[in-house]
Amino acid sequence: MFRISEFMNALAQAERTGTYPHRPQRNPKGPVVIWNLIRRCNLTCKHCYALSADTDYAGELSTAEALKVMGELKEAGVPALILSGGEPLMRKDIFELAEQARAMKFYTGLSTNGTLIDADCADRIAATGFNYVGISLDGIGAVHDKFRRLEGAFDRSLQAIHLLRERGVKVGLRYTMTAMNGDQLAPLLELMEREDISKFYFSHLNYAGRGNLNRAKDAYFEATRQALDLLFDTAWVAAQAGHDHEFVTGNNDADGIYLLQWVQRHLPRWADDVQRALVAWGGNSSGVNVANIDNLGLVHPDTMWWHHTLGDVRQRPFGEIWADTSDALMAGLKQHPRPVQGRCGQCQHLAICNGNTRVRAHQVTGNFWAEDPGCYLTDEEIGVNVTTERIKVTPFAYTPH
Repeated sequence: MFRISEFMNALAQAERTGTYPHRPQRNPKGPVVIWNLIRRCNLTCKHCYALSADTDYAGELSTAEALKVMGELKEAGVPALILSGGEPLMRKDIFELAEQARAMKFYTGLSTNGTLIDADCADRIAATGFNYVGISLDGIGAVHDKFRRLEGAFDRSLQAIHLLRERGVKVGLRYTMTAMNGDQLAPLLELMEREDISKFYFSHLNYAGRGNLNRAKDAYFEATRQALDLLFDTAWVAAQAGHDHEFVTGNNDADGIYLLQWVQRHLPRWADDVQRALVAWGGNSSGVNVANIDNLGLVHPDTMWWHHTLGDVRQRPFGEIWADTSDALMAGLKQHPRPVQGRCGQCQHLAICNGNTRVRAHQVTGNFWAEDPGCYLTDEEIGVNVTTERIKVTPFAYTPH
């Protein structure tokens, strides 16, 4: 995850004071865990990495099992849980689990499509004390409904945002950009401003689940750059004004390098400071500071690696699974620098992006360490001289467990 606003706020402070505020590097003991507690969902979204449907899936963790795992996560030093699905609000014990997470002092987030949140549900969410609720929107009105395959989905999600904000719950928008909805970023940012929504999460399309089936329709690189320009400009205006809005991106760590280029163009006096801060950030942290547990209790390096299992929390404690580097992928992910190849291995900014998102390379080539085909930066921008043609993105199909 790339927190644009942290860098923009630091730049705004530097402009005011004349000193860039370098912050100590964070080294959490354990990873943030994105926990897909349930695979069932009331929607069948076009880009869902979990390939969810409105049906029960056998073998999911029971309440008692989930509570036991929660204790193991605490012992492993996990600081935060993001409760997800499927649609987590379809799990009958979701509030019991969330209340226990809050009692154990986890930062507790909820990732939902929002369509099931009525006034009573909003009351429960507020009473539970979630630190943050992220609601997915793919566009305005009918555009969102088409992605979600449900007429009226947008209106229901927007109503959920209103209900939660009325109860003082911190709410954010989650948007996944593809070639089919790239024109929706600006309207969604306007919605964020108009509704005074706290956070905007921009997700690049990653090749997993239904998103993998759509990868040939991934937004072209130039459209990605234009989207990032708009995000950076919007975040900079908010930082200068002292607004507490957060702008975050995920699933493409080239964003850090692209921000450095933005600073070099707009605020060149701070470019060296920002570069040091970006190196301290360190880029992709799958398998290190980010983990995933799926609905069956299987552990993965992150949510996009459901086709690669590290262990089963029913058989081994989470901390033991997470520390085990006998798995070749985990050994490489925890290596620094990672053993990336091709243009990624030659990139002069490897210390910033850390080889970007390995799952795209693997899904396209079968090689964990091949160049990331989703990097939208040119060879000139990353200082490489590659004579071979770049890896091309082609349609791919995968059926998970």
